[in-house]
Parts: sequence; C-alpha cells; structure tokens
Amino acid sequence: MANLGLFSGTKTAKSVNVSFRLPYYTQWGQSLLVCGSERVLGSWDVKKGLLLSPVQQGEELIWGGSISVPSEFSGEYSYYVVDDKKSVLRWEMGKKRKLVLPEGINGGEHVELHDLWQAGGDAIPFRSAFKDVIFRRSWGLNIERPLGIQNKLDKEVDAVVVHFKICCPDVEEETSVYVIGSTAKLGQWKVQDGLKLNYAGDSVWQAGALMQKGDFPIKYKYCKYGKAGNFSLETGAHRDLSIDSSKVPPRYIFLSDGMMREMPWRGAGVALPMFSVRSEADLGVGEFLDLKLLVDWAVVSGFHLVQLLPINDTSVHGMWWDSYPYSSLSVFALHPLYLRVEALSENLPETIKKEIQEAREQLDGKDVDYEATLATKLSIAKKVFVQEKDLILNSRSFQKYFSENEQWLKPYAAFCFLRDFFETSDHSQWGRFSCFTEKKVEKLVSKDSLHHDIIRFHYYIQFHLHTQLTEAAEYARKKGVILKGDLPIGVDRNSVDTWVYPNLFRMNTSTGAPPDYFDKNGQNWGFPTYNWEEMSKDNYAWWRARLTQMAKYFTAYRIDHILGFFRIWELPEHAMTGLIGKFRPSIPLSKEELEREGIWDFDRLSLPYIRQEFVQERFGASWTFIVSNFLNDYQKGRYVFKEDCDTEKKIASKLKMLAEKSMLLESEDKIRRDLFDLLKNIVLIRDPEDESKFYPRFNLEDTSSFQDLDDHSKNVLKRLYYDYYFHRQENLWRQNALKTLPALLDSSDMLACGEDLGLIPACVHPVMQELGLIGLRIQRMSSEPDLEFGIPSQYSYMTVCAPSCHDCSTLRAWWEEDEERRCRYFKNVVGSDGIPPSRCVPEIAHFVLRQHVEAPSMWAIFPLQDLLALKEEYTTRPAAEETINDPTNPKHYWRYRVHVTLESLMNDKELISSIKGLVRGSGRSHPSVEETDEQGNQETIVMVTGKHQAAKGLEKISFEKQLTGVPRPETYVL
Repeated sequence: MANLGLFSGTKTAKSVNVSFRLPYYTQWGQSLLVCGSERVLGSWDVKKGLLLSPVQQGEELIWGGSISVPSEFSGEYSYYVVDDKKSVLRWEMGKKRKLVLPEGINGGEHVELHDLWQAGGDAIPFRSAFKDVIFRRSWGLNIERPLGIQNKLDKEVDAVVVHFKICCPDVEEETSVYVIGSTAKLGQWKVQDGLKLNYAGDSVWQAGALMQKGDFPIKYKYCKYGKAGNFSLETGAHRDLSIDSSKVPPRYIFLSDGMMREMPWRGAGVALPMFSVRSEADLGVGEFLDLKLLVDWAVVSGFHLVQLLPINDTSVHGMWWDSYPYSSLSVFALHPLYLRVEALSENLPETIKKEIQEAREQLDGKDVDYEATLATKLSIAKKVFVQEKDLILNSRSFQKYFSENEQWLKPYAAFCFLRDFFETSDHSQWGRFSCFTEKKVEKLVSKDSLHHDIIRFHYYIQFHLHTQLTEAAEYARKKGVILKGDLPIGVDRNSVDTWVYPNLFRMNTSTGAPPDYFDKNGQNWGFPTYNWEEMSKDNYAWWRARLTQMAKYFTAYRIDHILGFFRIWELPEHAMTGLIGKFRPSIPLSKEELEREGIWDFDRLSLPYIRQEFVQERFGASWTFIVSNFLNDYQKGRYVFKEDCDTEKKIASKLKMLAEKSMLLESEDKIRRDLFDLLKNIVLIRDPEDESKFYPRFNLEDTSSFQDLDDHSKNVLKRLYYDYYFHRQENLWRQNALKTLPALLDSSDMLACGEDLGLIPACVHPVMQELGLIGLRIQRMSSEPDLEFGIPSQYSYMTVCAPSCHDCSTLRAWWEEDEERRCRYFKNVVGSDGIPPSRCVPEIAHFVLRQHVEAPSMWAIFPLQDLLALKEEYTTRPAAEETINDPTNPKHYWRYRVHVTLESLMNDKELISSIKGLVRGSGRSHPSVEETDEQGNQETIVMVTGKHQAAKGLEKISFEKQLTGVPRPETYVL
C-alpha cells in the first residue's frame, strides 16, 4: 500500500505487527507464500519468503501470516503459489504491491492487509488499449488529496481505520466512486450519505473511514454516482468485512478490493490487411495514411478497433514472394510498400506529381501488383530523396528518430545495401560480410563510404514510414479506436535478425505446424526455430525490443501462433513439407522405453518402408525408372533411397535436373508428391542429435509401414503416440510458456491477444487465462471436439470471436463452397429444416454477424469482406477472390484488394446504418461520433460503454472471474 497522505504526525519508531490475508483456493500439495523486497520477506528469494497458513471461513479458504517490522518500514511484495519444497507453481500478475506503514503509527499496533489475488485479466484495464484509448477520459482525472484522520484515531481507543481501495477504470465525467454499506459511516446503503472515495491515479479510488468495534461485521459495495443523479451499483453479492471479536482488533485494515464488479466491457472491430485497403489517394496498395480514413469509417460504424496483418519489411527475394507478410526481413523495419510518396515533401516538382498520378492510374488494378507497386514507389522516393535528403536528414526530428532507432536501423540499412550488392539476401554468400560484427557495419554506414547515400536512403524511407504511421496511430487514439498489430511467430531465414543474432536461431531446422484445420498435411513455414535457451540469457531482450517497437504504433497486438511459445513444430532444414516433424521442446521416446515394450527393430520403424509393390502401384509403367534413379535395394523386395536423394530437398533438386533433360515420363509435381509420400512412410523419427531417442510420426496409423506391423507393436505404438502428443508434454509446455510469454507481456503495455487455433494442448487455455491473454474463436473451427460449429453465445469473455480470418475463406466463400456443410449449418445453427440459399445473401450474413456481435466475447472483430456481405451491391465479385491467404500453398500471392474505396464506404449510409445497428443493438461499446438529424442539426452521440444497453436476443453473459485459484462462474443479466 502506498502512503497516500491519510495519516499525519510523528511517533517513536517501534515494532509494528503486519498481517497478510488472502482468499485463495489451492490444490492438494500447494501453499501460499508472500515474498518481497525486504529481508523480512525474503529479499525476492521465494525460498526465504513468509509461508502462509490456511483457515476455512465459510466458503472461503483464507491464507494468513504475520511479520514484525519497524514503524518506518516500507517495501514491495507479491504472493506466490508454491509446492512443499517452496518451488514456485504460480505467481501474481501485474505490478508489485506497495507496503508503506501509516505515518504516526504506534509501536505494538496491528495492521491487517486484506488482499485479493492479482490474475492476468485484472491487468487488462491498465493496458494502453483501454488506458490510452477506450477509457482515456477516465485516466485524465485529477488526483485528489485525501483528508488526514490520524488525530481522530488517537482519541478513540476502540476505533479501527478501514482504508477502502478499488480499481475502476471506466468513470465518466462528473462522476465519483463511493462505498456504501451497513454502517452509518457508509451511509447505511444510501449513496448520498456514503463514503466518497478520492482519485489516486492509475484508475485507483480510495478513502479511509474510522469504524467502531461495534460496527463489525460490515457489509458494503462500491458504486458510481454522478452529479446528474445517475447511479451504478457494482454487481454480485455484497462484500464482507469482519474482525475476530475474541481478539484485540487491528488498528488499521487496508482493503485492496481489486476491480469494481461491473458488466464486462465489450467492443467490436474490423480487420483488414494494410495492403488490402483501397482509397482514392493510394498508389496501388493501402498506405499508412489511409488508416485515418479507415478509422473514420470504423468510428461511424461503431467499431473501437482496427486490426492489421504484419507491416514489417519482407523484401527478401525481390519479387512477389515477398508479399507474404509473416516472413520478415527485419522485425523492426516498416515495409516501404506502405509509404505515401506524395507526403514525402510539400514541394514536389510538377514532373514528380505527374508521375505519381500516372502511376496511380496504372496500378489501380483489381489486385495488388506487388513488384510493380514497390518498384514505382522506390523509384519516385529516390527522386524526392535527391531533392530533400539534406533538409530531412539534418532536421531535429530525424536526429531524434535516428538516435532512438540506430541500434537496428544501421544493421538494417547495411543489410539492404549488401543484399542489393550481392543480389541475394542469403548472407552466407556475402564473403567476409557473412558474419556480422558491429565494426564491419560501422564501416559500411560511415559517412566516408562511397555508398553512404544508399545507406542514407534506407534511413530516409524508414523515417518517413515512421512519421506517417505515427500520424495515423495518434489519430486513431484520439478517435477512440485501438490500432491492433500482428506479431509473426517467425523471421525469414535470410533476414537482418538471423545475420545480426545468429545464436538466437537454430539455422539447421525449420518451423511449421502439424496437420490441423488449415492444412491436413502440415505446414513448413521455413523459418528457423528459436534457441530459447540462448534467448533466456538476457531475459529475452530481442523479444522485448520487438514489442517495445510495436508499442510505438499499436495499442493491441495479435500473437501469431501462440502455441509456438509453448512448443514449436520443428522440421529438419532439408524438409519441404510439414509432416515429418517433432515438437520442441518435448520428451521423446527412449530406446530403453521402447525395448521394455517389446519394440526393438528401430531401422524397420525409422527408415522409409518401401516395398516393391508400393513403387509399382504408385508409378505404374515408370516404376523401374524411379527405382534406377532414386532407390537402392535394401532387403528382398524392399528399397531405400539413394544418398543423393534421401531428403525432400534432394529429391526436388534431382527431379528438376531430370526434368531439364526431359527424362520424366509423368509430371514433375506428381512424381515429387509420390516420392515424398514414400519418404514419409515411417513410424518413428530418429533424433538426429541422439540416436537413442525417437519421436512418433504424426498420424502414424495412416502409414502402410504401421499397417504391416504385428498387433502387439501396433497397440504399443498407438498408446505411446497418444501419450507423446496428448499427455507427457503438458507440464513441460506449460513451464516453457510461463518462461517466455511473461517476457513479452511485461515489455509493453499493449493489449495481447493470442491466435490459439489448431491442435491445442490442454495446458494452453489455463496458461492464457492465468496470464490474461485473450484467445480467438472462429465458429467453423470449433474448440469443442463434439461440435462441428462453435456456439458464439457460449464463448468465454476472454476471447475474440470472428466468423472468419485471413487464413481461411471468407464468410461468403465458406457458405457457398460446400452444399452439405451449408445444409448442416442451416439446420443445426439457424434452426431451419428448409433448404438454405445457395448464395450467402445479406440475410444470412446478418444472422451470422449478429450471432458474433451478441456473443459474450470481449471483442467481436469482423473481416471487412464479411461486413460487405451485408449489402447485395458488394457481393458481385466472386467470393473466392476475397480470400486473403491459402495456407495449403506455401507460395501464395498475398494481393487481395477491397473492390470499393474507403471514400465510397464513408458515403454508404445504408451499410453504415446496418453495421451500427448490429453493434449498438448488441450492447457493445462504440466510439463517440457526431451525427446529423433530419433537420440538419449536429448532435454528439457520446461513447456508450454497453453496460446500460439491453442486447437483442442475449439474456445472459457468463464468464469466469478468477480472483482466486479456482475459477467461479458468475452470471450477469444484461
């Protein structure tokens, strides 16, 4: 507790008894412990902390303990869940607690601290998305100085000072927070006579009251009360405060009552990749300054959030492959594609203005022409650079930007120069520059170098990108709109980051994903896996720097493939597909473990099982050609791959060579797929780092290698397979996530959301709940194994719900591509036995969107394509053309552009009215906006928080509020 000026006067320093009290439900073998900054609390060594003792009080398990400290004592502390060896099992989230004894406290007096466990979700109102955007008016309140009550306490022997403290982030103007209750000091439940709390900053409201021993037990609640008479009482049962009448009461009780219990805040947003935005001002692709217009449209439509895909530079290959936004050249640099060249200077020559206008007309196509657009922008920018370089690069604003970013900016500019000089991003081919050193980079970027202007051009581009994105981000904040970014799970193998920090990556491996909803064959993203052990040595500084950089522009972010922080699907570097991988970290099957189960023929299980009849069946008349070129005899009727084609990359290389010589009798793609299938016909994967360790191949039961085993071996391997994938790793993965994810969350105050789709281990959702991470729910990808379609009304509060996302088909395309599934949805979700329309007509779109906007989820975020389906006019474009990504195609061209400009959408009052009606009707919060009535008069519609609106068709919101160890469901009626 901070010393908040409640007490005055000075006394002789003597020992004071301080007791801790915390309600918390533990599991068997767990205990609670308090540890802090001072020696008496262990000096942050949990092993030396104060172990608390439990007492059952009614339905609550109360943990308590005491220490004796001098009256001038102060320090910080936190609570921990530990096992019987004092090993930490769980810790509180959020800021450390402050403990400062009241001034003038007498020696021998007793202070009680009544705390509540700080869960990850409790910190959400303190994230910048709410603090700086949604509740920005509340956070601008003036801090009030409380009145001293020490003198009154000295005169009353049996009196107790009760200090009330509550966190309330959403307080409207001219509104105060009160505590009312059963005693006269608390108004006997009359708000006018209750105890008015003082604002102490950081959304905390507090005040002290002098209570008599006879006032206890006290029942109380917090409420908001405005000058206009508006009154809002917190939900749920009343709070209780009692003292042990058989003992001398404490002189001071400090109540930390957590968050004010209110209707859960809910908002809505729109999702659109930056490159997909279309405006009248852009040059072939969406640009950062277009975000201002997108924010305007979001505000009038009722949205509090705009979500983007990654916006970092991906210029690795110098061609359209770089359209893939998740393969970063640099995790710090912004993509030049999103630059508005017109905004580079206020004094553009007429020739350049004409060139821009001509380019705008040429590049205004149905889709993004990545190569032509980027080349055009860089060409124009270079011309402006020649004219403006000295003016800009000598300016005070650039010098400030450079000093704040030079740690990554210099290596980035040097990398871009070397990439272009050597005509490859593969830094292993850069000769003496292959190995990064600061000395080499400093020499490359020095003012004396002949190519210094090339280096300075990259500085110039990044500075203007930063300036334009900052302008858009600030605009969004002022409009009450959260800008949500995207944190890719990987970086490109040939990136600035792998060049500068090679020890942070396992370059002989690739990351991917096992088979799931997106791709039944698994995915190989080609990114090197992270060396978490090395990253931990500096407390994940590289990750923390990434998040710090993102927070300059965004107030929320999506963690791409959050499962990668629990475990990553790791593939050998020579793999091209994603099936034959293993999880890292994971506990493998040992040779001894397998031998105990009667499994001993490890070559039979770990080498490709290739029988002659398999080859004949797959390759028909050309089977002998395949054998002679790719296989060697192994045993009677069995083959092994030749050494020059025993990996997928080697097979692909040899096939390419044979195709160039016109030696293939079938298509190269078909032969490659069939050979890959033979290569993957294994049951166990031998660990390349330890030949006595094995990993079960994913979906091993589907292989003919498995089918040809005896029944005993099949049963053993099936059991071990399920143990490996679904049981033995859970604790390991939980521990791994609790090492890595807190480093991300603590490095910025952005609101964090995790993409938790796919094959989800059981440990994932509890850890996300513990850390206050918001999950993702897509209706067609049900997280319930017995449901084909998710039920939005049953989603938990700590989720984002959406009808589709960038990694799957749009709502329209999904509806129209599968008739049988469409009929099942119409029957089971819509509740109709009729024949569903073959097209996703606006009525269907409205039904689906309404399901989501009325869900209990904190956020309902809709791809713009799904919102456009509300109006027939926008559905003339084939639905399949609106898909952003095809996860099954590793070389997909990310080029989708909305076929209508933002200016046109701003003028479409009918569509805006439909969307706004859905949002407001659902009880979700929406930004303030000026609207014009029928008489042409403007009126300001203030921000509505959603707490006082009734949601159409939604009677209840159920969610778990974990203030103690065991979640307890609470139901709130809208």
